[in-house]
Amino acid sequence: MAATKIKCIFVHGWGMNRQIWQPLLPHLPDWIEAQCIDLPGHGEQVQQPLESMDDLLQSLQQQISGSAVWIGWSLGGLALCQLALKHPDKVCAMVQVSSSPCFTRRHDWPCGIDNMIFEQFEAALQTDFSGTIQRFLALQIKGSANARPLLKQLRHIMQQQPAASSQALNSGLEILQQTDLRAQLKNLKMPTLWLLGKQDTLVKSCVADELQQLAPQVQSHIFEQAAHAPFLSHPEAFSQQLVSFLQAKTQS
Repeated sequence: MAATKIKCIFVHGWGMNRQIWQPLLPHLPDWIEAQCIDLPGHGEQVQQPLESMDDLLQSLQQQISGSAVWIGWSLGGLALCQLALKHPDKVCAMVQVSSSPCFTRRHDWPCGIDNMIFEQFEAALQTDFSGTIQRFLALQIKGSANARPLLKQLRHIMQQQPAASSQALNSGLEILQQTDLRAQLKNLKMPTLWLLGKQDTLVKSCVADELQQLAPQVQSHIFEQAAHAPFLSHPEAFSQQLVSFLQAKTQS
């Protein structure tokens, strides 16, 4: 067990809010000092504009002083990766959850999402905002063994905070489409763990194989029965991975 408390900052993904982490927190040991934050345009930060990656970086920096361990999910992981590259003094270690250095499929990146999917989401947001969010929630847990109760849990969590702004959602999709950090991953100096779900239809687990070539210093783990939200579907196993990672970091 860690002798002192370790500050861990949890960052949610596209369209979500900080409440998404609440079901995980009871599974964490008391020496983890968890702080869950909202991205601009989401949750309690819904009035804050989100137009670019710079807005995400500025928000992350403003919400925390000093250095901490950061855990970023999906879009939150992408923003965290950029933070670690540009402001390594803020990130003593990081955990990437169901995230990717490049979310869009490219000729040399088969692990990405087809551009058509992004375009469909963008168009659907204009005509059926609520329905699009509901379909995205279903995609998060598609493939999980306990998909139905997870979807119910997700919907309940989303009701605890204001809905993300349409402007933030559109900008978030653009950030996911345009950002490619693959070439920079080799520059990561802090301990880094990548956690992926084998059943994830949004971020394929083959990202782990690509990471071995892009950044061999990065650790990775695949949850065989999890989809896009392993911290919800498998909170105990997720907590075990996080704890092992933090304990190894403190002993090094």
